[in-house]
Amino acid sequence: MFGVIGCGTMGGVILEGMLREKIVPPEGLLIYDKDTGRTEFLRDKWGLKATSDAKVVCREADRILIAVKPQNMDELIEEIRDFLSEQLIISIVAGMQINSLLERAGKPLRVVRIMPNTPCLVGEGMSIISRGKGVSDSEEELVKNIMGALGKVIPLEENLLDAAAGLSGCGPAYCLLVLEALADGGVEVGLNWETASMLAVQTMLGTARMVRETKEHPASLKNKVTSPGGLTSAGLLALEKGAVRSSMIEAVVEAVKRGNQLGS
Repeated sequence: MFGVIGCGTMGGVILEGMLREKIVPPEGLLIYDKDTGRTEFLRDKWGLKATSDAKVVCREADRILIAVKPQNMDELIEEIRDFLSEQLIISIVAGMQINSLLERAGKPLRVVRIMPNTPCLVGEGMSIISRGKGVSDSEEELVKNIMGALGKVIPLEENLLDAAAGLSGCGPAYCLLVLEALADGGVEVGLNWETASMLAVQTMLGTARMVRETKEHPASLKNKVTSPGGLTSAGLLALEKGAVRSSMIEAVVEAVKRGNQLGS
């Protein structure tokens, strides 16, 4: 039995990804969420087993996805600690390192930690996984398959997870800020918002795909579309004056610093 504790945005996305890709059949899933309305919705939509008690999930499931907010983790562990033993724990709890989870549980557990991002919602996610002691190759492969249903997935050592979070975990917000600014620039020069937004979205989407498929360095591709004294050159000069590139680098650095603070 596969259990899910926490069926909010990301927990629900992972749950539905497993079902769509037939990684786990509906009858093999047991779900719990403090929001019983959410649990009932997913139960009725997919024909799942549901419970109003997290301890039941721990008693019946041998693999458990924990997808609750960090501030709710202490309360949850206090509730389920006595029912944790041999299960594989898959945690997407932001900022909580594997050792911290083990300390809270007060016992050795087999844990895989995942750092997903919001584009998992549309099957274009970037997820990083890190496995703790005792996790087998086949169990790691199961987690890769689960997250692979929602986009790309790579394994990393846990000490690099916060660095990855500052880039891919927070990165969608940075991209959205840039996308919004591009569209606002289009409005400023006379386009309506719908047209400007469509142009910005497709430009960013196409550019990202071009980098992925050509495997060229972004700087190389940038130089190919930058003619001397041309439109792109003038725009890039404005971006350099505004320190956009250094600000983006600093955004990743500051996010990682905050992640380290929360983790400690």
